[in-house]
Amino acid sequence: MTTPTTAQANAAEIVQEYFGAPIRMLLSWVDPFAEQLAASLRAGQLSRAKVDALVQPYALRTLDLDEVPVYGAGFIAAIDLLSDAHSHLAWWQGADRRQLVLASQSVNKEHIDYSELEWYRVPMSTRAPHVAGPYVDYLCSDEYTITIAVPAMADGTALGVAGLDLLVSEVERELTPRFSALAQQVTLVNGVGRVVVSTDPRCATGDSVRGSRLADLPRIPCAGVALDVIVEDGAAQSAS
Repeated sequence: MTTPTTAQANAAEIVQEYFGAPIRMLLSWVDPFAEQLAASLRAGQLSRAKVDALVQPYALRTLDLDEVPVYGAGFIAAIDLLSDAHSHLAWWQGADRRQLVLASQSVNKEHIDYSELEWYRVPMSTRAPHVAGPYVDYLCSDEYTITIAVPAMADGTALGVAGLDLLVSEVERELTPRFSALAQQVTLVNGVGRVVVSTDPRCATGDSVRGSRLADLPRIPCAGVALDVIVEDGAAQSAS
């Protein structure tokens, strides 16, 4: 195993600290919330209105997170969990902290099947927190987005995922100066090698590092975040 350089280790630590705060926020409420859901299920049928009422205080608390600019937050129910809907997003977002109402935006979104979307599928299958993106979020913001999601578990069953959205533009605004302070070119990539944020002007959000000069450089994992950093030293930058 390659020992990270100081710059690589520092870049990974910046990422771990930045994304660790929203993950901890979700973990702080997902278990008691899941128990509330389970209690409602045991008492009778679980409706969209009941889920919304349970989720709202947790979602609004998440939107108030100081460490990162959370754009949206809430809960995505497991398929066919509810008595009155095949699927349901109980979600609040934006500066006005309004609840997202998908059915009012498009008839196709009312019955959305999100079972194969990364931010739902991965935490539901791994039973662990997951950072998904960057991707264009056509459901909520129509912006390049990173979604952090954790499974809501009760009695050994995944009832859905608690999640939050970060706009990539805001993540870039906050992480770029921290990376730049390392005096190296730093590129943050997801598990499939897509660029999330980079201090290199030649790298844009969503670009693949495959086949590029970055493909041959070490990818340093950021523990607990499912993202990697690629750091170019001064000699590599001069040669490129």
